[in-house]
Amino acid sequence: MLTVGLTGGIGSGKSTVAKMFKDEGVYVIDLDELARHVVEPDKPAWRDVIAHFGTGILNPNRTLNRSALAKMVFSDPKGRKVLEGFTHPRIFEEQYALLEAIKDNDPCSVVVIEFPLLFELCFQKKFDKIILVYISREKQIWRARERDGLSEEEVVKRLNAQIPIDEKRALADYVIDNEGSLGNTRDQVRGIMKVLRKLARKKEVAFNCS
Repeated sequence: MLTVGLTGGIGSGKSTVAKMFKDEGVYVIDLDELARHVVEPDKPAWRDVIAHFGTGILNPNRTLNRSALAKMVFSDPKGRKVLEGFTHPRIFEEQYALLEAIKDNDPCSVVVIEFPLLFELCFQKKFDKIILVYISREKQIWRARERDGLSEEEVVKRLNAQIPIDEKRALADYVIDNEGSLGNTRDQVRGIMKVLRKLARKKEVAFNCS
């Protein structure tokens, strides 16, 4: 199985690119989706978060108000670390279970894992290849404000909690420039997929011959 980390900064379009990879027939695991899953009401991570941050971050239906929680932790690095301590172990447990299930059913597959904090958490060595979805910092700010209704100050706080996207370019195996049209981005995805499929075939041959 070939595992590929897909990362990028706020507003870079990771989810759009992940869907394009899914359209190409590969498995996609979205860690943001798993992050939402592990904090559903009454799950262990949810209970830990509420015990620490209080019930003021709950919606009327007892789900987490993610916007309120984000404002809180991005203004308090210690609080962000506490939150990550509650959620990350559970997220990675679910990711591992999904990978094992894919491996059992389709051991020679390509799996793309959408992982926003891949570099920040130093997970580079956990993947065979890493893809960065790139847009400039200025466009990150603009897109995040348009998408999430955040102030520029709020977006900058979140950006400052991550490694600058220009520094990530040097750390990735492939870079998808997502500042152009969707068609241009899809062409880049398809080009990378050709390379990944070749790598997966080589890995399959090595595995079968070992």
